[in-house]
Amino acid sequence: MFLRRLPIVFYFLLSFFVILSCIPAPQTPQPSLQPSLYVYRFNPPALVEFSEDFQLIKEIPFSIPPNCGLFNIFPAPVGKYMAVELNCPNGQTVLYLETSTSLSVGPESGSVTQPVTNSDSHFLAWTPDGKAAYLKIDSLGNPRVVRADVDGAQELIPITEFTYDLAPSLNEGEFTFTFSRGMGQGSELWLAKRDGKVVEQLYADPLNYISFARWSPDGRQIAFIKIPDSQTPFTVGELWVMDVEGLNARKLADADAGHGFAANWSPDGTKIAFVLRENPEDENADQSSDALVSNIQIVDVENGKSTQITNLTEGRVETPYWSPGGNTLTFNVIRNGRMDVHHADIVTGRMWALLTEPACCPAWMRK
Repeated sequence: MFLRRLPIVFYFLLSFFVILSCIPAPQTPQPSLQPSLYVYRFNPPALVEFSEDFQLIKEIPFSIPPNCGLFNIFPAPVGKYMAVELNCPNGQTVLYLETSTSLSVGPESGSVTQPVTNSDSHFLAWTPDGKAAYLKIDSLGNPRVVRADVDGAQELIPITEFTYDLAPSLNEGEFTFTFSRGMGQGSELWLAKRDGKVVEQLYADPLNYISFARWSPDGRQIAFIKIPDSQTPFTVGELWVMDVEGLNARKLADADAGHGFAANWSPDGTKIAFVLRENPEDENADQSSDALVSNIQIVDVENGKSTQITNLTEGRVETPYWSPGGNTLTFNVIRNGRMDVHHADIVTGRMWALLTEPACCPAWMRK
């Protein structure tokens, strides 16, 4: 009798364990990521970290290597790594900095690494997880794009060697890349999936260079700046936005072009901050950045209405970066040969310097 009931008991126990396996295990609460603002102070040289409300947290001594100049710093979207791009005698050089520890170059510290050592390297973008960056390397020899992990691994990305701009989406292995076939031929914006193994054209402009493509926070739109395809180094360009499918492209505003100033989405995705040239009629400003007079504007993506945030009558501002709360913008200001980092309140327009010493390159991190 017992043996006849054994299969029933077996199936009962089997069903019980199947049900248990479907119940999700308790999740350990993950600490929320805290935003920090970093700027580079020139003297004494250091990365200075501030809290979200601009209170000083710590200073990390870091000197630019001899014979090199600081080009910019690029924070990973999440995590503790920052990419520093340098202008050096042998070309551009990218370093990875681990901001959680004191920075020093040497095998015993491990907090500063150089992912590419046998050629020049140019920063393009971080991956969304902050564990690798896309770099363009060996520009004068065998130009190519690689994904360089912070742990030292590298992978070749099979996209054209003429790529000069790259912007990852929130989807793993998906990004836009932009390239030109030569002066006078404009440029093309393409979408790549599976780290470049599948590509499709989104947009092309035979008269302009498409630059600084930026995905909206919800991943539904892409903003970019058009730079006239000409031999004039600095000029007036246009800020555009389009759907991620490459449809409904439209101009939002005039924008400075040629200086490398990106336009950035607000955290809620309703506005874009950008740099506007104030002296387009000045031919000196077409050739020299020292002659540029510029200010920061914000444009409403829905209705196209622009609001001026800063009011400089001399000197220039550079790429504006939104605070995590979306209530202030942080940016470089260059006047009379001095570079400082300033904030501007987007409601009142009040502008103030973050440090009394010369500084540059604001970078928000979440870690």
